[in-house]
Amino acid sequence: MRSARSVDTGAGRVLIARGMPVEIREIPVGGNLRDFLSVVDSIYRDDPQYVRPLDLEIKDRLSRKNPFFEHGEATIFTAYRGGRCVGRCTASIDREHLARYQDDTGFFGFIDTVNDAEVATALLDSARRWLGDRGMKRIRGPLSLAINEEIGCLVEGFDTPPMVMMAHHRPYQGELIEEAGFEKVKDLYAWRYEVGKVSNRAAKARADIEALPEVRTRTVDMKNLEGDIRTLMDIYNDAWSDNWGFVPLTEGELSKMAADMKLIVMPDLALITEIDGEPSAVALALPNINHMIGDLNGSLLPTGALKLLYRLKVRGPKQARLIILGIRKKYRHVRKYAALSTYLYVKMNEAAAKRGIEWGELSWTLEDNAPVNVGIKFMGGKVYKRYRMYERSI
Repeated sequence: MRSARSVDTGAGRVLIARGMPVEIREIPVGGNLRDFLSVVDSIYRDDPQYVRPLDLEIKDRLSRKNPFFEHGEATIFTAYRGGRCVGRCTASIDREHLARYQDDTGFFGFIDTVNDAEVATALLDSARRWLGDRGMKRIRGPLSLAINEEIGCLVEGFDTPPMVMMAHHRPYQGELIEEAGFEKVKDLYAWRYEVGKVSNRAAKARADIEALPEVRTRTVDMKNLEGDIRTLMDIYNDAWSDNWGFVPLTEGELSKMAADMKLIVMPDLALITEIDGEPSAVALALPNINHMIGDLNGSLLPTGALKLLYRLKVRGPKQARLIILGIRKKYRHVRKYAALSTYLYVKMNEAAAKRGIEWGELSWTLEDNAPVNVGIKFMGGKVYKRYRMYERSI
Protein backbone atom coordinates (compact mmCIF):
# COMPACT_ATOMS: atom_id res chain seq x y z
CA MET A 1 0.00 0.00 0.00
CA ARG A 2 1.07 3.57 -0.66
CA SER A 3 1.70 5.70 2.39
CA ALA A 4 -0.30 8.90 2.70
CA ARG A 5 0.53 12.52 3.36
CA SER A 6 -1.69 15.20 4.76
CA VAL A 7 -2.36 18.26 2.59
CA ASP A 8 -3.96 21.47 3.82
CA THR A 9 -6.78 22.21 1.37
CA GLY A 10 -7.72 25.36 3.18
CA ALA A 11 -10.74 23.53 4.50
CA GLY A 12 -8.97 21.16 6.83
CA ARG A 13 -6.44 18.48 6.00
CA VAL A 14 -7.02 15.76 3.45
CA LEU A 15 -5.08 12.51 3.15
CA ILE A 16 -3.57 12.04 -0.31
CA ALA A 17 -1.56 8.99 -1.32
CA ARG A 18 2.15 9.77 -1.27
CA GLY A 19 3.60 9.97 -4.75
CA MET A 20 0.19 10.31 -6.37
CA PRO A 21 0.74 12.60 -9.35
CA VAL A 22 -1.06 15.82 -10.06
CA GLU A 23 -3.33 15.43 -13.07
CA ILE A 24 -4.06 18.54 -15.13
CA ARG A 25 -7.14 18.64 -17.33
CA GLU A 26 -7.69 21.28 -19.98
CA ILE A 27 -11.21 22.58 -20.56
CA PRO A 28 -11.99 24.55 -23.72
CA VAL A 29 -13.74 27.88 -23.40
CA GLY A 30 -17.45 27.12 -23.22
CA GLY A 31 -16.80 23.63 -21.82
CA ASN A 32 -18.05 21.98 -18.64
CA LEU A 33 -17.03 24.23 -15.74
CA ARG A 34 -18.52 22.19 -12.90
CA ASP A 35 -15.23 21.37 -11.15
CA PHE A 36 -13.68 24.72 -12.06
CA LEU A 37 -16.53 26.51 -10.28
CA SER A 38 -17.01 24.21 -7.31
CA VAL A 39 -13.35 23.69 -6.29
CA VAL A 40 -13.44 26.99 -4.39
CA ASP A 41 -15.92 25.48 -1.90
CA SER A 42 -13.26 23.18 -0.46
CA ILE A 43 -10.36 25.63 -0.80
CA TYR A 44 -12.19 28.42 1.06
CA ARG A 45 -14.53 26.41 3.28
CA ASP A 46 -13.08 27.73 6.56
CA ASP A 47 -12.38 31.24 5.26
CA PRO A 48 -15.26 33.48 6.47
CA GLN A 49 -14.12 36.34 4.24
CA TYR A 50 -14.42 34.51 0.93
CA VAL A 51 -17.36 35.38 -1.31
CA ARG A 52 -18.07 32.92 -4.09
CA PRO A 53 -18.78 34.81 -7.32
CA LEU A 54 -22.02 34.09 -9.12
CA ASP A 55 -21.58 31.00 -11.32
CA LEU A 56 -23.71 32.63 -14.01
CA GLU A 57 -21.31 35.56 -14.26
CA ILE A 58 -18.18 33.38 -14.43
CA LYS A 59 -19.74 31.10 -17.04
CA ASP A 60 -20.65 34.17 -19.09
CA ARG A 61 -17.08 35.45 -19.04
CA LEU A 62 -15.65 32.04 -19.92
CA SER A 63 -17.93 31.57 -22.89
CA ARG A 64 -17.46 32.55 -26.52
CA LYS A 65 -20.09 35.28 -26.24
CA ASN A 66 -17.71 37.31 -24.06
CA PRO A 67 -16.46 40.12 -26.37
CA PHE A 68 -12.95 39.48 -25.05
CA PHE A 69 -12.81 36.59 -27.49
CA GLU A 70 -13.18 38.98 -30.41
CA HIS A 71 -9.54 39.92 -29.75
CA GLY A 72 -8.28 37.23 -27.40
CA GLU A 73 -8.04 33.53 -26.73
CA ALA A 74 -7.95 31.50 -23.55
CA THR A 75 -8.09 28.05 -22.06
CA ILE A 76 -9.02 26.63 -18.66
CA PHE A 77 -7.14 24.20 -16.41
CA THR A 78 -8.19 22.15 -13.41
CA ALA A 79 -5.87 20.08 -11.20
CA TYR A 80 -6.64 16.72 -9.55
CA ARG A 81 -5.07 14.36 -7.06
CA GLY A 82 -6.68 10.99 -6.64
CA GLY A 83 -9.78 12.14 -8.50
CA ARG A 84 -10.25 15.16 -6.24
CA CYS A 85 -10.21 18.60 -7.84
CA VAL A 86 -7.63 20.64 -5.91
CA GLY A 87 -7.00 23.73 -8.03
CA ARG A 88 -7.75 25.79 -11.09
CA CYS A 89 -6.38 28.52 -13.36
CA THR A 90 -6.72 30.00 -16.83
CA ALA A 91 -4.27 31.09 -19.51
CA SER A 92 -5.10 33.90 -21.91
CA ILE A 93 -3.70 36.01 -24.71
CA ASP A 94 -5.02 39.52 -25.34
CA ARG A 95 -4.17 40.73 -28.85
CA GLU A 96 -5.12 44.29 -27.86
CA HIS A 97 -2.38 44.13 -25.22
CA LEU A 98 0.10 42.69 -27.71
CA ALA A 99 -0.66 45.37 -30.29
CA ARG A 100 -0.10 48.09 -27.70
CA TYR A 101 3.02 46.76 -25.95
CA GLN A 102 4.69 44.36 -28.44
CA ASP A 103 6.00 42.39 -25.46
CA ASP A 104 4.97 38.78 -26.26
CA THR A 105 3.30 38.54 -22.84
CA GLY A 106 0.40 36.24 -22.00
CA PHE A 107 -1.50 35.90 -18.75
CA PHE A 108 -2.66 33.45 -16.12
CA GLY A 109 -5.69 34.06 -13.95
CA PHE A 110 -8.45 32.58 -11.78
CA ILE A 111 -5.71 30.94 -9.69
CA ASP A 112 -7.06 29.09 -6.65
CA THR A 113 -5.35 26.01 -5.21
CA VAL A 114 -4.91 23.93 -2.09
CA ASN A 115 -1.75 24.66 -0.12
CA ASP A 116 0.40 22.37 -2.24
CA ALA A 117 3.33 23.66 -4.30
CA GLU A 118 3.13 20.73 -6.70
CA VAL A 119 -0.47 21.58 -7.55
CA ALA A 120 0.18 25.29 -8.10
CA THR A 121 3.33 24.62 -10.12
CA ALA A 122 1.61 22.03 -12.31
CA LEU A 123 -1.19 24.46 -13.13
CA LEU A 124 1.15 27.36 -13.85
CA ASP A 125 3.47 25.18 -15.91
CA SER A 126 0.45 24.14 -17.98
CA ALA A 127 -0.41 27.78 -18.54
CA ARG A 128 3.20 28.53 -19.51
CA ARG A 129 3.32 25.71 -22.03
CA TRP A 130 0.01 26.74 -23.58
CA LEU A 131 1.21 30.33 -23.95
CA GLY A 132 4.63 29.27 -25.21
CA ASP A 133 3.05 27.10 -27.88
CA ARG A 134 1.38 30.30 -29.14
CA GLY A 135 4.56 32.33 -29.32
CA MET A 136 4.48 34.09 -25.96
CA LYS A 137 7.81 34.76 -24.23
CA ARG A 138 6.54 35.90 -20.80
CA ILE A 139 3.65 35.04 -18.51
CA ARG A 140 2.10 37.55 -16.08
CA GLY A 141 -0.72 37.35 -13.57
CA PRO A 142 -3.00 36.71 -11.91
CA LEU A 143 -5.28 38.53 -14.31
CA SER A 144 -8.72 37.21 -15.18
CA LEU A 145 -8.37 37.13 -18.97
CA ALA A 146 -7.60 40.86 -19.40
CA ILE A 147 -6.44 43.96 -17.50
CA ASN A 148 -9.94 45.38 -17.04
CA GLU A 149 -11.10 42.40 -14.97
CA GLU A 150 -9.90 41.09 -11.58
CA ILE A 151 -6.19 41.61 -11.22
CA GLY A 152 -3.54 40.59 -8.72
CA CYS A 153 -3.05 38.02 -5.97
CA LEU A 154 -4.09 39.20 -2.54
CA VAL A 155 -1.00 39.43 -0.31
CA GLU A 156 -2.29 41.73 2.47
CA GLY A 157 -5.80 42.26 3.82
CA PHE A 158 -7.10 38.73 4.29
CA ASP A 159 -9.32 39.76 7.23
CA THR A 160 -12.02 41.45 5.15
CA PRO A 161 -14.13 40.22 2.21
CA PRO A 162 -13.30 41.27 -1.35
CA MET A 163 -15.20 44.10 -3.01
CA VAL A 164 -17.13 43.67 -6.26
CA MET A 165 -14.80 42.78 -9.16
CA MET A 166 -11.84 42.28 -6.80
CA ALA A 167 -10.08 39.01 -5.99
CA HIS A 168 -9.59 37.13 -2.73
CA HIS A 169 -6.96 34.45 -2.02
CA ARG A 170 -5.64 32.28 0.75
CA PRO A 171 -2.52 33.69 2.46
CA TYR A 172 -0.35 30.95 0.97
CA GLN A 173 -1.34 31.54 -2.66
CA GLY A 174 1.28 34.20 -3.42
CA GLU A 175 4.01 32.07 -1.87
CA LEU A 176 3.04 29.14 -4.11
CA ILE A 177 3.21 31.37 -7.19
CA GLU A 178 6.71 32.42 -6.16
CA GLU A 179 7.71 28.79 -5.59
CA ALA A 180 6.69 28.16 -9.19
CA GLY A 181 9.43 30.57 -10.30
CA PHE A 182 7.50 33.83 -10.54
CA GLU A 183 8.72 37.20 -9.25
CA LYS A 184 6.88 40.34 -8.25
CA VAL A 185 6.40 42.86 -11.04
CA LYS A 186 3.96 45.32 -9.43
CA ASP A 187 1.80 45.82 -6.33
CA LEU A 188 -1.68 47.34 -6.41
CA TYR A 189 -3.44 49.10 -3.55
CA ALA A 190 -7.05 48.98 -2.41
CA TRP A 191 -7.99 51.91 -0.16
CA ARG A 192 -10.69 52.03 2.50
CA TYR A 193 -12.57 55.30 2.72
CA GLU A 194 -15.07 56.13 5.46
CA VAL A 195 -17.99 58.19 4.19
CA GLY A 196 -18.61 61.29 6.27
CA LYS A 197 -17.40 64.79 6.99
CA VAL A 198 -14.57 66.01 4.77
CA SER A 199 -11.73 68.33 5.75
CA ASN A 200 -12.06 72.09 5.41
CA ARG A 201 -9.44 72.06 2.63
CA ALA A 202 -11.43 69.48 0.68
CA ALA A 203 -14.66 71.41 1.19
CA LYS A 204 -12.97 74.59 -0.08
CA ALA A 205 -11.67 72.75 -3.15
CA ARG A 206 -15.21 71.63 -3.92
CA ALA A 207 -16.53 75.17 -3.53
CA ASP A 208 -13.79 76.65 -5.71
CA ILE A 209 -14.53 74.29 -8.60
CA GLU A 210 -18.29 74.66 -8.12
CA ALA A 211 -17.92 78.42 -8.52
CA LEU A 212 -16.38 78.14 -12.00
CA PRO A 213 -19.15 78.98 -14.49
CA GLU A 214 -17.80 76.72 -17.23
CA VAL A 215 -17.85 73.62 -14.97
CA ARG A 216 -21.00 71.52 -14.80
CA THR A 217 -21.44 68.09 -13.26
CA ARG A 218 -24.30 65.72 -13.99
CA THR A 219 -25.24 62.15 -13.25
CA VAL A 220 -25.48 59.52 -15.96
CA ASP A 221 -28.72 59.36 -17.90
CA MET A 222 -30.27 55.91 -17.44
CA LYS A 223 -32.21 56.40 -20.69
CA ASN A 224 -28.92 56.87 -22.52
CA LEU A 225 -26.75 54.65 -20.35
CA GLU A 226 -24.73 53.11 -23.18
CA GLY A 227 -23.92 56.56 -24.52
CA ASP A 228 -22.89 57.81 -21.09
CA ILE A 229 -20.82 54.69 -20.40
CA ARG A 230 -19.00 55.40 -23.66
CA THR A 231 -18.39 58.96 -22.44
CA LEU A 232 -17.12 57.65 -19.10
CA MET A 233 -14.76 55.20 -20.76
CA ASP A 234 -13.56 57.72 -23.35
CA ILE A 235 -12.38 59.96 -20.53
CA TYR A 236 -11.00 56.95 -18.63
CA ASN A 237 -9.06 55.84 -21.72
CA ASP A 238 -7.51 59.30 -22.03
CA ALA A 239 -6.83 59.74 -18.30
CA TRP A 240 -5.27 56.30 -17.75
CA SER A 241 -3.60 55.73 -21.12
CA ASP A 242 -0.09 56.09 -19.65
CA ASN A 243 -0.71 53.68 -16.77
CA TRP A 244 1.24 50.43 -16.53
CA GLY A 245 -0.54 47.65 -18.38
CA PHE A 246 -3.43 49.83 -19.59
CA VAL A 247 -5.51 48.53 -22.50
CA PRO A 248 -8.66 50.40 -23.64
CA LEU A 249 -11.97 48.60 -23.86
CA THR A 250 -13.18 47.59 -27.31
CA GLU A 251 -16.58 48.53 -28.74
CA GLY A 252 -17.97 45.13 -27.84
CA GLU A 253 -16.68 45.35 -24.29
CA LEU A 254 -18.17 48.83 -23.90
CA SER A 255 -21.59 47.57 -24.99
CA LYS A 256 -21.40 44.63 -22.60
CA MET A 257 -20.34 46.91 -19.74
CA ALA A 258 -23.33 49.16 -20.36
CA ALA A 259 -25.70 46.18 -20.41
CA ASP A 260 -24.22 44.75 -17.20
CA MET A 261 -24.22 48.08 -15.38
CA LYS A 262 -27.84 48.79 -16.20
CA LEU A 263 -28.74 46.28 -13.49
CA ILE A 264 -26.62 47.75 -10.71
CA VAL A 265 -25.45 51.29 -11.52
CA MET A 266 -26.48 54.04 -9.10
CA PRO A 267 -26.91 57.21 -11.20
CA ASP A 268 -26.01 59.55 -8.36
CA LEU A 269 -22.68 57.74 -7.99
CA ALA A 270 -21.84 57.98 -11.69
CA LEU A 271 -20.74 61.54 -12.40
CA ILE A 272 -19.66 63.29 -15.58
CA THR A 273 -18.06 66.72 -15.26
CA GLU A 274 -18.10 68.98 -18.30
CA ILE A 275 -15.85 71.98 -18.95
CA ASP A 276 -17.30 74.38 -21.50
CA GLY A 277 -19.64 71.58 -22.56
CA GLU A 278 -16.90 69.00 -23.08
CA PRO A 279 -17.03 65.86 -20.92
CA SER A 280 -13.72 66.20 -19.09
CA ALA A 281 -13.75 64.24 -15.83
CA VAL A 282 -15.60 61.22 -14.46
CA ALA A 283 -16.21 59.32 -11.27
CA LEU A 284 -18.00 55.97 -11.07
CA ALA A 285 -18.77 53.83 -8.05
CA LEU A 286 -20.66 50.53 -8.00
CA PRO A 287 -22.59 49.00 -5.11
CA ASN A 288 -20.66 46.20 -3.46
CA ILE A 289 -22.64 43.26 -4.79
CA ASN A 290 -20.33 40.90 -2.89
CA HIS A 291 -21.84 42.19 0.36
CA MET A 292 -25.21 40.96 -0.91
CA ILE A 293 -24.38 37.52 -2.34
CA GLY A 294 -22.23 35.98 0.39
CA ASP A 295 -24.93 33.48 1.38
CA LEU A 296 -25.96 32.51 -2.17
CA ASN A 297 -23.03 30.11 -2.79
CA GLY A 298 -22.69 31.27 -6.37
CA SER A 299 -26.27 30.57 -7.42
CA LEU A 300 -29.27 32.78 -8.12
CA LEU A 301 -31.60 29.77 -7.91
CA PRO A 302 -34.11 29.12 -6.54
CA THR A 303 -34.50 32.36 -4.55
CA GLY A 304 -31.10 34.05 -4.90
CA ALA A 305 -32.24 36.49 -7.60
CA LEU A 306 -35.08 37.75 -5.43
CA LYS A 307 -32.79 38.11 -2.42
CA LEU A 308 -30.26 40.08 -4.45
CA LEU A 309 -32.92 42.33 -5.96
CA TYR A 310 -34.37 43.09 -2.51
CA ARG A 311 -30.97 43.81 -1.01
CA LEU A 312 -29.95 46.03 -3.91
CA LYS A 313 -33.15 47.96 -4.61
CA VAL A 314 -35.06 47.91 -1.30
CA ARG A 315 -32.60 47.57 1.56
CA GLY A 316 -29.91 49.38 -0.41
CA PRO A 317 -26.12 48.99 -0.37
CA LYS A 318 -24.00 49.97 2.62
CA GLN A 319 -20.72 49.64 0.74
CA ALA A 320 -19.53 50.73 -2.69
CA ARG A 321 -16.38 50.57 -4.77
CA LEU A 322 -15.04 53.60 -6.63
CA ILE A 323 -13.72 51.98 -9.79
CA ILE A 324 -13.06 55.06 -11.95
CA LEU A 325 -12.00 58.61 -11.20
CA GLY A 326 -10.21 60.32 -14.04
CA ILE A 327 -9.53 63.69 -15.65
CA ARG A 328 -8.58 64.32 -19.24
CA LYS A 329 -4.84 64.86 -19.49
CA LYS A 330 -5.15 68.32 -21.05
CA TYR A 331 -6.79 69.67 -17.87
CA ARG A 332 -4.44 68.11 -15.30
CA HIS A 333 -1.92 70.92 -15.30
CA VAL A 334 -4.35 73.83 -15.75
CA ARG A 335 -4.00 75.67 -12.47
CA LYS A 336 -7.62 76.63 -11.93
CA TYR A 337 -8.67 72.97 -12.36
CA ALA A 338 -6.04 71.62 -9.96
CA ALA A 339 -8.71 70.74 -7.38
CA LEU A 340 -10.92 68.85 -9.84
CA SER A 341 -10.14 65.40 -8.45
CA THR A 342 -10.78 66.53 -4.87
CA TYR A 343 -14.02 68.11 -6.05
CA LEU A 344 -15.14 64.76 -7.47
CA TYR A 345 -14.13 62.89 -4.31
CA VAL A 346 -16.24 65.29 -2.24
CA LYS A 347 -19.20 65.04 -4.61
CA MET A 348 -19.05 61.25 -4.43
CA ASN A 349 -18.78 61.38 -0.64
CA GLU A 350 -21.90 63.56 -0.44
CA ALA A 351 -23.89 61.31 -2.76
CA ALA A 352 -22.81 58.18 -0.86
CA ALA A 353 -23.81 59.72 2.47
CA LYS A 354 -27.30 60.53 1.14
CA ARG A 355 -27.67 56.90 0.07
CA GLY A 356 -26.67 55.58 3.47
CA ILE A 357 -23.41 54.09 2.24
CA GLU A 358 -21.07 53.78 5.21
CA TRP A 359 -17.73 53.18 3.53
CA GLY A 360 -16.19 52.49 0.20
CA GLU A 361 -13.18 50.99 -1.46
CA LEU A 362 -11.10 53.02 -3.90
CA SER A 363 -9.35 50.51 -6.11
CA TRP A 364 -7.12 49.77 -7.59
CA THR A 365 -4.12 52.09 -7.73
CA LEU A 366 -0.51 51.31 -8.65
CA GLU A 367 1.99 51.37 -5.81
CA ASP A 368 4.16 53.86 -7.71
CA ASN A 369 1.36 56.21 -8.83
CA ALA A 370 2.28 58.92 -6.34
CA PRO A 371 -0.12 61.68 -7.53
CA VAL A 372 -3.20 59.46 -7.25
CA ASN A 373 -2.12 57.87 -3.97
CA VAL A 374 -1.36 61.25 -2.39
CA GLY A 375 -4.80 62.51 -3.44
CA ILE A 376 -6.54 59.54 -1.84
CA LYS A 377 -4.54 60.01 1.37
CA PHE A 378 -5.57 63.68 1.37
CA MET A 379 -9.22 62.60 1.37
CA GLY A 380 -8.63 60.24 4.29
CA GLY A 381 -8.22 56.94 2.49
CA LYS A 382 -6.08 54.19 3.98
CA VAL A 383 -4.51 51.21 2.22
CA TYR A 384 -6.20 48.10 3.62
CA LYS A 385 -5.48 45.52 0.92
CA ARG A 386 -2.52 44.88 -1.33
CA TYR A 387 -2.54 42.80 -4.50
CA ARG A 388 0.54 41.54 -6.31
CA MET A 389 1.25 40.88 -9.96
CA TYR A 390 3.88 38.29 -10.84
CA GLU A 391 5.67 37.28 -14.00
CA ARG A 392 8.36 34.99 -15.35
CA SER A 393 9.87 34.04 -18.66
CA ILE A 394 8.43 31.14 -20.64
